[in-house]
Amino acid sequence: MFEPDIFFESSITPAQQALNDELANTLAGEPRAYEIGATETRRRRESGLSRAGMPVYLTDIAVETTCPGLGDSDPVGLRIFQPDVINGVLLWIHGGGWVLGSSKMQDQTLWNIAQRSGVAVISVEYRLAPEHPYPSGPDDCEAAALWLIKHASSEFGSSNLVIGGGSAGGHLAAVTLLRLRDNHGFTNWQGADLVYGAYELSGGSPSQSSIGKNSLVIDEKAMNWFYDSFLQNNENRRDPDISPLYADLRDMPPALFTVGTLDPLLDDSLFMHARWVAAGNESDLAIYPGGPHGFNNQGGALAATANDHRISTIKKWVD
Repeated sequence: MFEPDIFFESSITPAQQALNDELANTLAGEPRAYEIGATETRRRRESGLSRAGMPVYLTDIAVETTCPGLGDSDPVGLRIFQPDVINGVLLWIHGGGWVLGSSKMQDQTLWNIAQRSGVAVISVEYRLAPEHPYPSGPDDCEAAALWLIKHASSEFGSSNLVIGGGSAGGHLAAVTLLRLRDNHGFTNWQGADLVYGAYELSGGSPSQSSIGKNSLVIDEKAMNWFYDSFLQNNENRRDPDISPLYADLRDMPPALFTVGTLDPLLDDSLFMHARWVAAGNESDLAIYPGGPHGFNNQGGALAATANDHRISTIKKWVD
């Protein structure tokens, strides 16, 4: 159990507050995705014009391949990192509001996880909205998971499977777990690394409902823009395939939920953790004072602590 004071402003260290102030200043001079659109936002990120700077592609380390898509869909791209010692395989689903990001935008982070955790990491190149709205992205993640289940032992020498993702990727990881259980009867995952995911897409959680217009990283307009881009056909946003918080969560693997106290998706992790446990599953909820959305990519002590805990947990799952 966590202590109440973790949510107090006094629990935010001066170092983390300085990082948040720096982030706020950077974001103030950066156009928002909903202002310039998906195509221009992607171009800026790929050109190094966003706050993250120029992406680093580990072309000498990463191996690219494809797996069959679901049904009649096109093949799905996979970007693979294999360390010298492999004790398991992590299927990783990137974030970006279902609209931004790609399988190759986190090369350094994923290679670090692979080396430190002793897992092969497979990053999924799922189709993005608004060009490919729901259910395209979830379908591609389901297809990648099916390929991994079939080929993990022969390709990587291990059947210890872990799934994970950040933000929209956390959502897609949870949806993939449910689809594999319900559509294919597969529940043999060793763990789920779910990092500040969105699990309630109707915007009904208190922390989402009270999001401020000037919230760090994700403001109210951004959240609604991402949801509307992903869910263009006015689907029932409380359908468990869209909002996994409402799903039957029995027979899920052990999970680690990571989230910061300043994240508008805080309640998504709080509620999902509680429902995970109530369904009879193991769950660890790691909450970090002063962490905004994406805080584990900020650098600094808070990010290091969160990432170290994730890596040690993955190692525990696959050893």
